[in-house]
Amino acid sequence: QGNLEESGGGLVETGGSLNLSCVASGSRVTAWSMDWYRQAPGKQRELVGSINTRGAHTDPTYADSVQGRFNITVGNDQNTILPQIKDLKPEDTAVHFCHIDGSRELATFELWGQGTLVIVSA
Repeated sequence: QGNLEESGGGLVETGGSLNLSCVASGSRVTAWSMDWYRQAPGKQRELVGSINTRGAHTDPTYADSVQGRFNITVGNDQNTILPQIKDLKPEDTAVHFCHIDGSRELATFELWGQGTLVIVSA
């Protein structure tokens, strides 16, 4: 398996924006699809957006709650995604996680990152 690391979280005012990132690394690790989740205090983890980093059907999909405010692009290495959230709202406050479906040589795996905290002040 490889390693998955999110970054870019922080404290931001309502209406602001954040540029986040998720990098899958490790020897011979290939990311095939990457997902962005968030978990607000006291709530279940919620899928926010997904994208295939390779192959066909690479258009991202988003949850209704972030439609129009959330955009995911794939980095040049195809093992990185770059989520951007704009027009942030207090309800976006959560720990944001990255999830990967990947492979290393002939073995497939899925992996979660440790999360990055986003706090939106009212």
